[in-house]
Amino acid sequence: MNLIEGGLPVERRHAETIPATDPASAADPVTTPPTPPTPTPAAPAEGARAGRSWVPIRSLGPRHRERIVAHLQALDVRSRYLRFGHQASDGQIGRYVDTLDFEHDEVFGIFNRRLELIAMAHLAYRQADATRGRSASAEFGVSVVPHARRRGFGRRLFEHAMLHARNRGIVSIFIHALSENTAMLKIVRDAGATVHRDGSESEAWLALPPDSIASHLDEFLGERAAELDYQLKHHAHHMENLFKRSEKA
Repeated sequence: MNLIEGGLPVERRHAETIPATDPASAADPVTTPPTPPTPTPAAPAEGARAGRSWVPIRSLGPRHRERIVAHLQALDVRSRYLRFGHQASDGQIGRYVDTLDFEHDEVFGIFNRRLELIAMAHLAYRQADATRGRSASAEFGVSVVPHARRRGFGRRLFEHAMLHARNRGIVSIFIHALSENTAMLKIVRDAGATVHRDGSESEAWLALPPDSIASHLDEFLGERAAELDYQLKHHAHHMENLFKRSEKA
């Protein structure tokens, strides 16, 4: 998994590998990673957000598959390599999106005023298994289209994923990235992650604090505001299209 403008995909592991031919043969989206080291507790998100402008991050569902495909296919050659570990074709991207499990995992996105999905993140959950001494965890992956980079969207999506995961009892977030993704590794280090490098690849584990009334309220208000923002953009986009059609008439 690799960073695209401050984020990390999960495709480097079997869980996120794009099927090359038959999508029905795709592996289970969440596989058992190696035994993690003891992660460092996450840094408080509240301080990280202080003094910054708000960015609407909206949950995505099955009805957004076309927008997700358009987003991923808008990535350039280098971006596709960083996101998927190879230069994925449009067809492979389409099959990957078909395998997204919106019931089990979480997918978030940032839309511009034209309702283009300019940044998105995938949080793949792994359930706890007491018989194997395994705690509940999640793996994070992100992508940002070229023209929307250097705006901190990868970091914002990572912080949003941290909040969302802790409110669902997730103990830690796992990150697998290319060692050359220094921006990605900086994001997770700044959050307090323990990073281990193994040649060309790096792994990081970030322990999450327990949920609280404040964290649930933060998520609730953020989601409601993002939904309102989306509806306003949708209305403005619809009115703009009507105006264009009336001019042509």
